[in-house]
Amino acid sequence: MSFTGDLEHLPIVDVIQLLHSTRKSGILSVKSRKGESQLVFKDGYIVSANHLNNTIRIGKILVELNAITPAILDRALQEQNNAGHERKPLIVTLLEKGLVKEGDAYRGLEQLIETTIVEILTWKRGTFILDVLPSAAADDYRYYPEKMNLEINVDTQSILMDSLRIFDEKVRDGELTEEELPEDEGRLISADDLGLADLDQLERKIPEVFSGLADADPALLHRQKIAAAAPGLSLPEREELVSFLGKCSAAAAPAGEPALRGGRPRPVIFFSADGLASHAIATVCKQAGMLVFTSNEEQDLDPIIAQALSKNSVPILVFDAPEQADGPFSAERLASLRRQKMAQYPQLCTIQLASPGDAAFSLHAYGDGVRAVLPKPRREEQQERFVADTIQFLTTFRSYLEECACERENSRSGWLKAASAGLTGLREAPEVASVLLACVAGLCERALTLIVRGPELIAEKGIGIRAGKEQGAAPTPGFRIPLAKPSLFRTVVEEGHLFCGATADAVVREHLFAAIGAPGRATVLLLPMKSRGKTLALIYGDFGDKEPAALDLDLLQIVARQAELVLENSLYRKKLEKP
Repeated sequence: MSFTGDLEHLPIVDVIQLLHSTRKSGILSVKSRKGESQLVFKDGYIVSANHLNNTIRIGKILVELNAITPAILDRALQEQNNAGHERKPLIVTLLEKGLVKEGDAYRGLEQLIETTIVEILTWKRGTFILDVLPSAAADDYRYYPEKMNLEINVDTQSILMDSLRIFDEKVRDGELTEEELPEDEGRLISADDLGLADLDQLERKIPEVFSGLADADPALLHRQKIAAAAPGLSLPEREELVSFLGKCSAAAAPAGEPALRGGRPRPVIFFSADGLASHAIATVCKQAGMLVFTSNEEQDLDPIIAQALSKNSVPILVFDAPEQADGPFSAERLASLRRQKMAQYPQLCTIQLASPGDAAFSLHAYGDGVRAVLPKPRREEQQERFVADTIQFLTTFRSYLEECACERENSRSGWLKAASAGLTGLREAPEVASVLLACVAGLCERALTLIVRGPELIAEKGIGIRAGKEQGAAPTPGFRIPLAKPSLFRTVVEEGHLFCGATADAVVREHLFAAIGAPGRATVLLLPMKSRGKTLALIYGDFGDKEPAALDLDLLQIVARQAELVLENSLYRKKLEKP
């Protein structure tokens, strides 16, 4: 899996968690106006870091931890310089010479990684790019060589939590400011700073990653990617494709300003083993302001989809055209995987690519219910026009994604219009609560109205609780939920803010789920209905036994605010009507 995007669309914490959950190996490069830092992953664990600040080096950190003395550091650096082609990373040199304890080496690396993550957490604007490396390539970044049978793998979740804690404490104490831009941004830390300067003596694919990231010319990156993914193309064909992709990169939407006419970027998940298509589609999607994930492994799809849905963003899932008669990208395997994901996530927009002459495969895809089947050029069939047809395909593909986004925006507008019309002319709180209940039920599998009565919530009407949604609203057994002790319910009632997400709250489990049954996933929605700043009721929603779907929280908050205004206007009208 490889992807690129903006920190505005996917915060660095989510990026790290996604890499950890999918157990990927690669170099994550994060850039902002301050500079560039890198985190190196192996099987989902962070094994190295490269801080943008030139003064933050692993050797200096070990000295500050009193793990080594300045004299020992100078001795190790001198031995590195004298080693020539046999030079090894600094920590390896220290360990092999018995100059540092293994536990101290761990602590030093953990502090370097924490410092790097804390710095990146201050960046709200910037871009990230992951260059995925196979496990064999990632081994070249080991702090312990293969013959030592040891390797420093820092626990990703633990160090991420520690970094967030340190970040919060520094912000609280005024030591850090988000998006702060120091006068002297400094130069990027070099590979030599970490004792990795001789990585160019290793396999060529490792240095190429860093040289590609460091080069400011996007055309060079496109040229390298195309040469590696499509070596059969002639030089003029490569340059024609490089020129097109270079123009796309130059016209990419600025961070925070998506180019889509629909106004909202949507994640694109491209399942493919075609390196050229993956890079080209990522480039044109970047131009449209879309975050792109590419993968050639089936087990990667669920974590990526879940990550997008957890951010209330419905992704577009694109399957590449079948390539071989058997294997993971055969027509049969692709069709089976496509049907599985469409049944599991019916809310997704699914697009299938197919060879221009493969009518049977295209018809089967439409029969499964895909949104569209787009013809993808094949060099074996269109040698003379392959590049020209590919450029036309990419242009059309980008335009189609824009149309999908526009359709979603139109559906959002229609939903908001219908909800607003339902609230028009209402005067009583139960009527307003019924409209909000119907709105939530239209988005969730189960919905329930919980009335605030002093120190407890009282269940009133529900949809999909005791019978199917088609039966409409029905009274629920009058079970009660206490608000006396701290709980998710009490927080939403007191603060009056919408909640949507997974919860392990004991009151939710012991009182609500015990009465109506627990959903398949503990992802719940609590929408407060307020009047004059006071919460009168909570509208609860969940997804029953289905997978959680993305909810448009902005629209729900707009409708809830309109309901609050309706109730306030009703109170004023009643006061005016009194003799």
